[in-house]
Amino acid sequence: MKLEIRKEKGEEKRVALTPDSAQKLIKKGHVVMVEATAGMAAGFSDADYQKAGASLEIANTDVRIAIHTPPLEEIKAGSLLMAVMNPLGNPELVKKLAATGVTAVALDLIPRTTLAQSMDVLSSQANLAGYWAVVVAASKLPRIFPMMTTAAGTITPAKVLILGAGVAGLQAVATAKRLGAVVEVFDVRRVVKEQVMSLGGRFIEVSSTEDAAGEGGYAKETSEAYQQQQKELIAKHVAKSDVVITTALIPGKKAPTLVTKEMVYAMKPGSVMVDLASEQGGNIELCEPGTEVEIRGVKILGYRNVPRFLPFHASQMFGKNIENLLSHLSHKDGSLKLDFNDEITKGCVLTHEGKIIHEKFK
Repeated sequence: MKLEIRKEKGEEKRVALTPDSAQKLIKKGHVVMVEATAGMAAGFSDADYQKAGASLEIANTDVRIAIHTPPLEEIKAGSLLMAVMNPLGNPELVKKLAATGVTAVALDLIPRTTLAQSMDVLSSQANLAGYWAVVVAASKLPRIFPMMTTAAGTITPAKVLILGAGVAGLQAVATAKRLGAVVEVFDVRRVVKEQVMSLGGRFIEVSSTEDAAGEGGYAKETSEAYQQQQKELIAKHVAKSDVVITTALIPGKKAPTLVTKEMVYAMKPGSVMVDLASEQGGNIELCEPGTEVEIRGVKILGYRNVPRFLPFHASQMFGKNIENLLSHLSHKDGSLKLDFNDEITKGCVLTHEGKIIHEKFK
């Protein structure tokens, strides 16, 4: 297949395929065409792509690979489009994709299974987001993370509270612990307790038999009674924390509000909050998605699309996911293979031959 990679729009610094992944796909029989300077912001030069065997001239391609869904007028009918599409949050896009006649592969619908793990772009990018959240919080906190004994006395460790123990949350736990913080974690899914504890975090939980473990490793909505208990528990732990990192998401819905303005007001001046759910409205009531605000001495970071701040490794991981997915969707000669009895294929292909074929969107 002839693969097309273009420079992403706006503030996005990542590129959908790195020279290394391009080279491996070329060896498997694909042709890779890259727009000039597409990888520059991520640290990959045009010369790197040419050395890998890619062309800087784009013509007559079969597949468009992108991080974000490009303008549909740029996609030719009958081609294959692979991108993060957020179809659960934008069902109208699915109809438009079908109308264009493209075969649309939503990278954010890759099943969260063991077999598909190496293709899962959401997990690879969330890993980096969890790391970034801790590092940026540490840089803005007016104190250090680790305990330190000095001639001037002992410095007590920072207290970090992480709400949500998915991929981003668990990476945040590991990173905060490596920096020496005391880490507490809340999640409505009890199944993650063992993972949190294995990383050195303390798991805090509501005294209830209710469990909110949902499909694909995500959380589902809980009862009003549970939510009230959850609110009281979180308020208690937010008040004594130096850093709060929130990561809770429910696919296709607004992010749940976990931290109210009253909880923010109760925090110590100089505290830092990072809302990794800001893309879907945020978990912190006073968060302003897309920016950083300071309220009563508490900094609240609501930056969207966090992986773009680490474009080199984010692109590297994204490209490897694409490389693995394309291998799964290709015959040995490099031609397209769509087996709709295959769990991965039927899980991520939205439209094909002018029709919506994904079960959730038909």
